[in-house]
Amino acid sequence: MTSFPPSPDKLAQLEQRMKALEVRESDLEEMFVRSGGAGGQKVNKSSSCVMLLHRPTGLRVKCQTTRHQGLNRLMARRLLLDKIERLQKGFVASERSRIEKVRRQKRKRSRRAKERMLANKARRGEKKRLRGAVAMD
Repeated sequence: MTSFPPSPDKLAQLEQRMKALEVRESDLEEMFVRSGGAGGQKVNKSSSCVMLLHRPTGLRVKCQTTRHQGLNRLMARRLLLDKIERLQKGFVASERSRIEKVRRQKRKRSRRAKERMLANKARRGEKKRLRGAVAMD
């Protein structure tokens, strides 16, 4: 089985995107490790998993999508650029606020808040019960 390198136009797109985000190849630290999971003996013998570290931001990416190191290198760079773009455009702050909102929603209510909520429910239920059908004589 032979591995095909990524096409030149995909590499050109990647370089263009790196230039737009001001990411230099010298800022990246690249490591190759053995993949895990499905793939048989091949993944246990070859280091096809790519780990990238962007030194200025400290962002780290790991890619073991395919059994080909060249394709994993391309995909890891794409993932890293996506993360850097999100960081630069402020999506991280909005994501953090969304997570905090979910955390607040799931937080356990205080005893007083719970009592107040149950009292309101009882009042509402009583109102509904009194709305019964009008009796015609």
